[in-house]
Amino acid sequence: MPAHSTSLSTIGFDADDTLWQNEHFYRLTEEHFTSLLAEHGEPDVLASRLLAAERRNLKLYGYGIKGFTLSMIETAIEVTDGRVPAAVIQRILAAGQEMLSHPVETLPHVRETLERLAGAYRIVLITKGDLFDQERKLAQSGLGDLFDAVEIVSEKNASTYERIFNRHGDGPGRSMMVGNSLKSDIVPAIQAGSWGVYVPHALTWALEHDDEPVAAPRFKRLEHLGELVDLIARLA
Repeated sequence: MPAHSTSLSTIGFDADDTLWQNEHFYRLTEEHFTSLLAEHGEPDVLASRLLAAERRNLKLYGYGIKGFTLSMIETAIEVTDGRVPAAVIQRILAAGQEMLSHPVETLPHVRETLERLAGAYRIVLITKGDLFDQERKLAQSGLGDLFDAVEIVSEKNASTYERIFNRHGDGPGRSMMVGNSLKSDIVPAIQAGSWGVYVPHALTWALEHDDEPVAAPRFKRLEHLGELVDLIARLA
């Protein structure tokens, strides 16, 4: 177990595509969706229409599979001028339901990293999305006992991190956020005054892209989560 840093007391972890696979299943479902509507457009065009619907609907449905499924249905109605067969709608709903029941696939280095840090630091899961689905994935992951707190939020911004790190830690200045999304995990955490540790995933949703804040003193990038313990030791 690493020695406790005098400057760092709390570490927040993103969930989807940081602790377990997520975007991979969205991409597979999107491919299925475009195949169902192949006669109404090329895959890239249909995917673009779907992304536009997701962007519009975030303020209505929030993040997660349920909103994604509704956006697929909306897009299917749009691209068929309202003539989408009921059988296609049924298959879209089935695809969304399959995503909601898919087994959790934990990413490499996750368990051993959390086990090495647990007890030495306050470990907080900070994720956004559908409450039921995030709770399901955490339970199935078997990682729940390693966290001191779990926060499932509707949005991640600087005020979110300030509130959470004040509630569960010693404030943003003594906290760190670890995740794969520059837009949601890293940039706003740094804006709040925390460390932001970027662990890229091979697949990242287009709406989570942002520029790396390379000039920020508290920005760090790792190749994989297994490098986190050594990074924290160097910061101590």
